[in-house]
Amino acid sequence: MSKTTVTDPFWQGYRQLVRERMIPYQWSVISDEADVHIETENDNTPIAAIEHSHAIQNLKIAAGQATGDFYGFWFQDSDVYKWLEAVAYTLADEPDAALQAKADGVIALIAAAQEPDGYLDTYFQIRAPQRKFQHVSESHELYCMGHYIEAGIAYHAATGNEQALTIAVKMADCIDAHFGPEAGKLHGYPGHPELELALAKLADVTGATKYSQLAKYMLDQRGTQPNFFAQQAKAATHSGDSYWAGGEPAAAYLQNRVPVRDLDHAEGHAVRMVYLLVGMVHVARQTGDASLLDAAKRLWQDITQKQMYVTGGVGATSAGEAFTFDYDLPNDTMYCETCASCAMAFLAKQLLLTEPKGEYGDVLERELYNGTISGMALDGEHFFYVNPLAVNPEASAKDPTKSHVKVTRPAWFGCACCPPNLARLVASVDQYIYTESADTIYNHLFIGSTRQFANGLTITIDGNYPWSGDLTYTFAAEQPVATTLAIRIPAWSQHTTATINGTAVPIQTEDGFWRITRQFDATTKITLHLDMAPRRVVADPRITADLGKVSVMRGPVVYCLEQADNGPHLPWLSLPTSAPLTTQVDTTTFSVPVTTITAPGNRLAGPQAAPYTATASAPTLTFIPYFAWANRTPGEMQVWVTANA
Repeated sequence: MSKTTVTDPFWQGYRQLVRERMIPYQWSVISDEADVHIETENDNTPIAAIEHSHAIQNLKIAAGQATGDFYGFWFQDSDVYKWLEAVAYTLADEPDAALQAKADGVIALIAAAQEPDGYLDTYFQIRAPQRKFQHVSESHELYCMGHYIEAGIAYHAATGNEQALTIAVKMADCIDAHFGPEAGKLHGYPGHPELELALAKLADVTGATKYSQLAKYMLDQRGTQPNFFAQQAKAATHSGDSYWAGGEPAAAYLQNRVPVRDLDHAEGHAVRMVYLLVGMVHVARQTGDASLLDAAKRLWQDITQKQMYVTGGVGATSAGEAFTFDYDLPNDTMYCETCASCAMAFLAKQLLLTEPKGEYGDVLERELYNGTISGMALDGEHFFYVNPLAVNPEASAKDPTKSHVKVTRPAWFGCACCPPNLARLVASVDQYIYTESADTIYNHLFIGSTRQFANGLTITIDGNYPWSGDLTYTFAAEQPVATTLAIRIPAWSQHTTATINGTAVPIQTEDGFWRITRQFDATTKITLHLDMAPRRVVADPRITADLGKVSVMRGPVVYCLEQADNGPHLPWLSLPTSAPLTTQVDTTTFSVPVTTITAPGNRLAGPQAAPYTATASAPTLTFIPYFAWANRTPGEMQVWVTANA
């Protein structure tokens, strides 16, 4: 794999936060060393709150290194595995002997907990060994093992630890021994998609096509009749376990209402839906299955054109953390789980690997600069599960339907899938900058970096993105390299200019890319200027929640109003259509430098003792990057603001 060194001020800051704060902090939580208050992500959830993680302790009990009972959510093994994957990407970027020694110890612990046949799920090993694979719609066994397979692959690639990969192979072989079309095997698939994409990765690494074939079987089998989940649920007699209260979610929630190729819109649990698509695209590329790829692309279009927020968030309702219907995008009751935005980034990457198109990179960028990193406070130790677009603290406190809308980021969640998911994404962001084909290098993200390619060419990107649209590409090679460099030109950049070796050149795009075919060497220099003028964004009128409103963006960054800058009652504010949008560099308000936007606005007259006598005021509105909200005094926030003449 080509080596990429990230030098970008924005992303190096976040990667440093992952390395120095998130990874140590998350370890202290999953190993029960931290004294933190663990919140439920939703007060209406039927799942009881927990007081500590116990995730590492569960592995020790399963390994026979400790005594006791399983504690916590039945899918908490995955918290450890995602932490381990983030560690792997961090070590690949910057070696750390102490961190590697700790992670090596975790690998050894996981190996000790794994059963001889490759099975590993601490809930079932400790509490219900007789029910392994007996209720996979709810059990999360395949989900957890999928996350380990991803982590094992990443850790082996970063450190050469053979045990890490051996565990993953044994897991996959165990699953292959139990699932498949053969008589005597389970003709099923995961309740929570994840394993499919992990098996595809394992096939890439090992060259063993049986793993991609198993993933394809599970994708093909999903939604067929007789319904596998319904059959297992009918045979179940263990209602009352912590992972199953009885009953079965609707088939649409689990994306098994119909076969995946027949799905006409994204439905059900948002993270499950998008993880399913990630696996579909990867497996379709591996196996040449055009119908599977077409189905995934159709569902991508449905999500991005009809069910995605301006921040990149997906999942419109807390009921099932799910998609609802086209253009149903409420701002103050939505879900927009951090994991769902991470999943959208994973999906965009797989699509770019399969079929480079600028639209995929545009969504990837939207997710990375908005809907993902908004899930983490700037201290790296507080996190959002849900990423709202409008917040009223009183409503969050008193309206049961908005209990999931937090005003500040909690220190941890009982269902803690999001913090380590975000950590592994940020730590691996270098893997999203480029993709390659036989004759073309595709540049998707404008992240300051240096990358060496197999053809002998080294490309360095310099700039201060996303705050500046001025980018410089320089090159190095022992001998001139003839190739094509395809640079994504964002759809939002209305006036893009460029030079090659100091000479202005026209930019013509194809599928969102500007293609430069030439001999590249150390004398080659390309400059690119993207239009970073602040702009108003108007929603499709079928999104009734945003009628008569605008949001403000600059480059890829979505902006919002926050009470700390604009006072209370943000819905009383409006932005005149003719008001100029002015940018300022702010290096003091937050722990990171940002660009803010101000504009003359209007404020409705508030309640008066004498009605009809008050006049509206004309304050200056201050917009901050959406990802930076909730890092100061708690208060109101909103992305969409009323527009008026």
